[in-house]
Amino acid sequence: MPVTTIPEMLRARAEADPHARAYTFLEDGEHDGGSLTWSEVDRRANAVAEAIRHVAGRGARVLILCPPGLAFIPAFFGALRAGAIAVPAYPPRLGRAGVDPNDRLLTRVCAIVADAAPAIVLATTALVERAHALPLVVPGLRGATWIDVDRLHALDDRSAGDGIDPGDVAFLQYTSGSTAEPRGVMVTHANLLHNLADAQTLASHGAASVSVSWLPVIHDMGLIQGILQPAFSGFPAYLMSPAAFLQRPARWLDAISRVGGTISGGPNFAYELVLRRMTAQERVGLTLSTWHLAFNGAEPIRQATLDAFCETFGSCGFEASAFRPSYGLAEATLLVSTGIGATVACGSPAPGTDVRIVDPEANRECEPGTPGEIWIRGPGVAAGYWNQPEATLATFGARLAGRDSGPFLRSGDIGVIRGDGLHVTGRIKDVLIVRGIKHFPQDIEGTVERASPWLRAGCCAVFAVPGRQGDDVAVAAELDAPASLPAVSPDAVILDIREAVGAAHGIQVSAVALVAPGAIPKTTSGKLQRFACREGFLTGRMTPVSFWAAAS
Repeated sequence: MPVTTIPEMLRARAEADPHARAYTFLEDGEHDGGSLTWSEVDRRANAVAEAIRHVAGRGARVLILCPPGLAFIPAFFGALRAGAIAVPAYPPRLGRAGVDPNDRLLTRVCAIVADAAPAIVLATTALVERAHALPLVVPGLRGATWIDVDRLHALDDRSAGDGIDPGDVAFLQYTSGSTAEPRGVMVTHANLLHNLADAQTLASHGAASVSVSWLPVIHDMGLIQGILQPAFSGFPAYLMSPAAFLQRPARWLDAISRVGGTISGGPNFAYELVLRRMTAQERVGLTLSTWHLAFNGAEPIRQATLDAFCETFGSCGFEASAFRPSYGLAEATLLVSTGIGATVACGSPAPGTDVRIVDPEANRECEPGTPGEIWIRGPGVAAGYWNQPEATLATFGARLAGRDSGPFLRSGDIGVIRGDGLHVTGRIKDVLIVRGIKHFPQDIEGTVERASPWLRAGCCAVFAVPGRQGDDVAVAAELDAPASLPAVSPDAVILDIREAVGAAHGIQVSAVALVAPGAIPKTTSGKLQRFACREGFLTGRMTPVSFWAAAS
């Protein structure tokens, strides 16, 4: 009998493979730390569920504030087993002086708490012992009950998870906030199981699969692909913190090589970061022949990145056919479509998912080969936004003009369907219109990054600023000074940027700000926050290392 909820899924996995290794956390991204079997995950989830039921009833929101590690996993499964609604979030940084009010993670937690109104907080001992500091800056947590998941004892409970309906909301996936304030997407148990089944079919996951993931588990790709898919399909997962990967990208490929990883991936910037920072010496002895599925998604995919990755790591056994360019979004649970091979095409959607390309103003389907907004319909489309009925209707209730067809999910993404499948070209809100011509910022950002080796990959933002005759284009880019290169003046880097953008796109940028590493605002999943970058640029909150502006 097929499972219909996530608690049933975990229970079935624990009964089928109780002693098999389920999850292993790689300390510092390099060494095996703790691990959990499927039975241990199941029993610890029972303990979390029991603790939640003593405090709140079904449907209560449970904020999960666990740093990278194994504690998050039983916390998440336990919240769902209690019939509660899980709300994953990164804990803000707590130092000796308390909470840093300028911490970006704190800003996000404040927005999530204000929207979700959690009754319970699940956290590790280290955070619980300092929990008194958090409600002072997050007022919404003042009445919440804190549960220390590290101090709960594993529990056998065959009835845990009974009575949950497939249509119940399993968790709130807060959007990344790349173009607006985060919203809580209501993802149901049925949404999750459908999406997991689609991914399993498209990728041929099975008992021989081995997953390696550095992706944040508070976001859809890291949670669903990194945590839930191994439980659904029955294979071991190796996890590391995003910080470990970002500090030394070689750790990602080292882990795949060492454990024989078959499935792993991330956004395009991750592959670019490996190419930029992994040395020839670090590639010695690397074996990537087991890596059969390298998914690439969450942001526009660059052909140059795929080609360079295949060329660089082909000698290590990496095959171009392993690439899976993918398109998905939180509002569709995760996966919408996926392609095969080293192209930017995201293929065709899974059976039962309907994808249309629509003129977003006329609400009519575009002619074949014409770009438009990507509209989606199917069982993976989530139930809407938490506590936001108007936004839910506007985003999840779209209908094609002149037809009783729908409802569709309006993705806000621009795409086109060609012979090789879906191509995603950008976000509607990010499109730049210069002298009546549309430009996608990521195309210009790619040109900026290639203009100088002194610029950090994935850390250049292009956005519109007010000009005398409409919008002008400004650039903000993080400096990265490689030790192997001779010193260069910031003015020379700025000139390289201006000349490169002008030559490639026919655009004269109006301003360039070179900033320190880490100054470009990003979401917790690594996406550029162009709107926040623009705001910081215009208000002066972004302090440049060097700045140039065209004479007015």
